[in-house]
Amino acid sequence: MENQQGSQIFSDYTLQQSETHTASKSFMANVFLWMFGALLVSAGFAYAFSAFPELQSYLVDERGLTLAGKATIFAPLGFVLLMSFGYQRLSAPVLAGLFIVYAAITGMSLSFILARYTGSSVLGCFVSSAAMFGVMGVMGYTTNKDLTSFGRIMTMGLIGIVIASLVNLFMRSGSMEFIISFIGIAVFTGLTAYDVQKLKRIGAGIEYEGMEAGSIRKMSIMGALNLYLDFINIFLFMLRLFGSRK
Repeated sequence: MENQQGSQIFSDYTLQQSETHTASKSFMANVFLWMFGALLVSAGFAYAFSAFPELQSYLVDERGLTLAGKATIFAPLGFVLLMSFGYQRLSAPVLAGLFIVYAAITGMSLSFILARYTGSSVLGCFVSSAAMFGVMGVMGYTTNKDLTSFGRIMTMGLIGIVIASLVNLFMRSGSMEFIISFIGIAVFTGLTAYDVQKLKRIGAGIEYEGMEAGSIRKMSIMGALNLYLDFINIFLFMLRLFGSRK
């Protein structure tokens, strides 16, 4: 009897672990699907607004940035704040719509930056960024080490980068920009591993908490936003360091 009870307990535990693993994989797949979709949207808008003069004219004219051009620079931050602080009140479809619009506007703002660099250097930095992001993502997903403390350190580094960048707006130091870019790559690659591990744990907890489909979709969108920001920042810092200007 005791052996049968032990076998039943072991069987239930194994089934529970299997279901948790499946839920985690499904959640992570949705996160990366949203992230890659947003990157495709951004890449498409960045290319279109940097390659076609008729689209560029909406953002830049002979006097400089148009009102729409100025809006594309500041609007992405507004969308991130709206999605973050309005997360509880926004429905999943609205959050998804905001994420796609945010990705499109970010692509439009990136067109200003991409126009300064050669196509080959942009492609090279993109591939390098993707490789670094992929390696750190796999590391964060597979490691058994708790990266919470590591994540706190990376967050402190991010705050330092923001402060240093604001200071350098006035100093305009090339050396400072080089140091900031180098540290920025290190910080955001580290945050990639931390964010992936955090999302994996969220996915593992979904099965236990019995969340609704809408809540899970919202969590996957916000997770995709975090990873999207990690990748975009790695890419931009790589461009600053290794991009060849036209």
